[in-house]
Amino acid sequence: MFEMEVFISKSEQETLDWARAYANTLEAGDTVLLEGEMGAGKTVLAKGIIAGMGIPDEVTSPTYAYVNEYGGRVFHFDCYRIESEAQALGLGLFDYFDRGGICLIEWSERIRGLLPEHCKRVEIRRTDGGREILF
Repeated sequence: MFEMEVFISKSEQETLDWARAYANTLEAGDTVLLEGEMGAGKTVLAKGIIAGMGIPDEVTSPTYAYVNEYGGRVFHFDCYRIESEAQALGLGLFDYFDRGGICLIEWSERIRGLLPEHCKRVEIRRTDGGREILF
């Protein structure tokens, strides 16, 4: 196992800026697991990544839609309401992994058996002074 790098963010703007820069490390076909507790800032990370890819769309949480598509090349999943991998398959979520875009997945543990073999991971944790981003 390797040690993750850490970025300390003291504001939402710093988190967005970090995520914009992180977007430059991503390539078509990447799957990024956005991990953290409810309200930690996973959707803020997604907003920054999508903006960093030059996509001007307004980014919203896909909690009720399960997945939002941005610019035809970024797919932002929220699996919080997924109750089983069979449900995810029925919704067609697995199909997005083969579209050649970048998949950003919140609550990925709910579809662990469907995930591609190699995924990147970004964890965000609340701290007294802001957020700790591990990547």
